[in-house]
Amino acid sequence: MTDAEIIVSHYQIAPLVRAHRKGETSGPFSPDLNLTQSTAEITSAGIIYNGDVLTWTDAGDLAETDNACFLLRRENRRLKPEKVFIFSAETRRQVSLYPTPRAPALLVAGLPMHRIKGVDPLEDTRLKVSAAQPNGVVLDTSMGLGYTAIGAARRAEQVITLEVDPAVEAVARFNPWSRDLFDNPRIERRIIDSVDAVQAFPENAFSRILHDPPTVALAGDLYSGSYYRDLFRVLRRGGRLFHYIGDLNSPSGARTVRGVIERLQAAGFKNVTKRPEAFAVIAFK
Repeated sequence: MTDAEIIVSHYQIAPLVRAHRKGETSGPFSPDLNLTQSTAEITSAGIIYNGDVLTWTDAGDLAETDNACFLLRRENRRLKPEKVFIFSAETRRQVSLYPTPRAPALLVAGLPMHRIKGVDPLEDTRLKVSAAQPNGVVLDTSMGLGYTAIGAARRAEQVITLEVDPAVEAVARFNPWSRDLFDNPRIERRIIDSVDAVQAFPENAFSRILHDPPTVALAGDLYSGSYYRDLFRVLRRGGRLFHYIGDLNSPSGARTVRGVIERLQAAGFKNVTKRPEAFAVIAFK
């Protein structure tokens, strides 16, 4: 994404549609999913921002679409909406952005990769980083939109973040809240299968590992005993592993966490502790 591009969802457009119905002539508008705030004109032709118009027909459609974000492309002084999504050639799954009042979530095959009930993706990230306590050199095993890597980089010397799917990185580039993923020199992105990357890292390479994989159904190999043994090998003595699982009190989360704890302990990790506020466990070497 460039600073000139406009990315919106129903959270930005619906209030302007309501303001138009009330006869108002301007209203607050964010061109970047509520990362920053500006003002748009409200006219009979539509919503005007920086001289370009989003027609009321398009605005009405956007206001009623609550499960997608849209790029507003400039064309002959018109703002034409295009849904932000990519069909992945690697995984054969659709990758898109799911709007929230603040930072969007990542959708893969229609499944959210962040918590969106009770907390938003930014609060979800804060809880993860608080439990992980990143410092030194950090491995982030599943990049996604980069929120975890961005949060970790505020504390750590370096963050290496891995992503198997180029389509995910491409969608992240549209997301204003992911800018630091591409701009922060302390973050190194690698498009590579996490299993292959971890096998290639030297022993004791990382002081912290943030393991925030997709669900077991989407990425079962990232929950395997062999993968956990590789994580143990590349973690420094005294290092901490953060492993996101999902709601530990849900039936599926309770089943998953039992197997995760058993396999982590078998791989050599000690003091494996549940962190229900972060939907995770932590473990130590």
